Amino acid sequence: MKKFRKIGEKVHMHPMMAFLLLTGFVVILSGILDVFDASVTYNKVNLKTGGYESTLVTVESLLNLSGIKYIFSNTVANFVSFTPLSMLLIVLIGISIMDKSGFLDTIFFVMTKKMPKTVVTFIFALICIITSLWGDLCFVVLIPLSALLFKYGKRNPKVGIILAFASLSLGFGLNIFINSIDSAMLTATENAAKIISPLYTINSFCFLFIMILAVLIAAGLITYVTEKIIAPKLGKYEDEEEIVKDKDKLTKREMRGLLFAGMGALIYLVIFIYNIIPGVPLGGNLLDYSQNRYIDKLFGYDSFFNSGFVFVITFLFFICGLLYGLGTKSIKNHRDICNFLSHSLDDIGKVIVLLFFASMFISLLKYTNIGTLITAYFANIVMNTGFTRIPLLLLVLFVSIVTTFLCPSFVTRWNILSGSIVPVMMNSGFTAEFSQLVFTVGSSVVYPLTPVMAYFVIYISFLEKYEKDGVGIAKSIKYLIPYCLILLAMWLVLLLLWYVIGIPLGLSSGSVL
Repeated sequence: MKKFRKIGEKVHMHPMMAFLLLTGFVVILSGILDVFDASVTYNKVNLKTGGYESTLVTVESLLNLSGIKYIFSNTVANFVSFTPLSMLLIVLIGISIMDKSGFLDTIFFVMTKKMPKTVVTFIFALICIITSLWGDLCFVVLIPLSALLFKYGKRNPKVGIILAFASLSLGFGLNIFINSIDSAMLTATENAAKIISPLYTINSFCFLFIMILAVLIAAGLITYVTEKIIAPKLGKYEDEEEIVKDKDKLTKREMRGLLFAGMGALIYLVIFIYNIIPGVPLGGNLLDYSQNRYIDKLFGYDSFFNSGFVFVITFLFFICGLLYGLGTKSIKNHRDICNFLSHSLDDIGKVIVLLFFASMFISLLKYTNIGTLITAYFANIVMNTGFTRIPLLLLVLFVSIVTTFLCPSFVTRWNILSGSIVPVMMNSGFTAEFSQLVFTVGSSVVYPLTPVMAYFVIYISFLEKYEKDGVGIAKSIKYLIPYCLILLAMWLVLLLLWYVIGIPLGLSSGSVL
C-alpha cells in the first residue's frame, strides 16, 4: 500500500508546471497591456550623429491573431535554437566519457585529497567567478562538474550545484579581465560618455583594481555562505545508486591513465593556445581580425570561439576521458567508447522537457517587449530625476536590480539605459566607467534569482536530478538569496568606499570626482 504524504508536508510545484504558468501569465499580461496601448519613448544615443534620438517601445500582444500565429509558428524553432539545449547536450557527451572512464573520480581525488573542504569550496568558487570570462558556456560545463566534484568528495552534490550557479551568476560580468559582454557594454558606455565629453575614451583594464579585490572577497563570502548556511541545511546526500567507494591512494593503472590524459590534453591545449596568439608565425588562426579589442577577436559575434568553443571544450573532455580509459583499461573496445559517451544522456529526458517549457516562456516574454518597455520606463526616470551623488548611485543600482528580473541581458538593457545613466552620473561627478560598474553590480546581485535567465533552467534541472522529492522554482531561488544579499552588502561597501576616497577603478580610469 502506498504511503500518503503527511498532512502539512510541503509539496513543491514542478518546474515544468511553474514555467507553463509563467508563460500563461505573460500571454495574459501582454494582452492587457496592449489594450491600454502601453508604450514608452526614451532617448537613445545615435552612433552616427553622437546625439540623442527618440525610440518608441510598444508591447506586442500574444492574444491577437499575430501573437497566436507567433506562438504556434515559432515555439518549435525557438526550442531547437535554444542555446542551453544544444550546449548542454554536447558538453554532456564529453563529461560522460570522463565520468564513466573514471577520470573525474581520479582527478578530483588528486586535487582534493589533502585539501580541507573549505579550501576546495573557496578555490572552486574562485574558478567559477573567473571563468565567467567564457560567457554562457561556463554554466553548462561547471554546473554538471560541480555535482560530480562534490559527489566524489563524499559531499552532497546539490551543495556543489548551488555553489557553482551562485558563483557563476554573481560573478557574471564582474571579472578581472573583460569578456565580450563587457566589451559590448564598454562601447555603449563610451558612446554615451561622448555626449558630455566628445573625446572620452575607455581603457580595457579600467576596472582592474576594484575587480581584483572584489573577486577575492566574493569568493570568500560565497565560501562562507556555502559552508555555514547551505551545506548544513542540505545535510548528507543519501542514494544507494550514488555511493562512491573510499580509496587511500592511486593505483598504477590510475597513474598511467592520468599520464596519458595529461599528455594528450597538454598537446591539444598547446596547439589550440598557439592559434589564439596574434602575431606569431603560422599562429592566431582562430581570431577574428575584423575586431579591435583582443577579447572581441576571441569571443566576438563572428569569431571561431563564438560558434565553436563548445566543441573545443567537449573535444578536450573526450581526449581526457578516452586516453585515461585506455591507460587504465576501463575502455577495452569501441563499444565501451560509444556506451561511455552516452552515459550522462541516459536520464536526460526530463531535462529536455523542462528546457522546452523554459524556452517557450523566455522566447514569448522577449517577443512581448515587456522587459524592454519596463527598462525604457526606468531610463526616463533616471534621466528626469534630480538626484545627485549617493542618492543617484543608489537609484541607478535599484533600477539595474529591478530591470534584471524581466530583461536579464546585460547588453540589451545597457544599450537602453546607458544613454540616460552615463550622462546623468557624469554630470553628478561620476566617471562613465563608474556608471557602468554600478549598473553591472546591480544586475549581477540578482542575476541568479530570475527564471528569465536562460541558464537558470540548467541549475534547476540538475537540482531536480539529485532531489528525490523535487525542488521547485521557489525553493531553488530560496537557496540563492543568502548569496545575493551578502554580495549586495559587499558591493555597497566597495562602491561607497571607492566613491568617498576617489580611487581609480583600474588602469587609465578616472577617479570619482
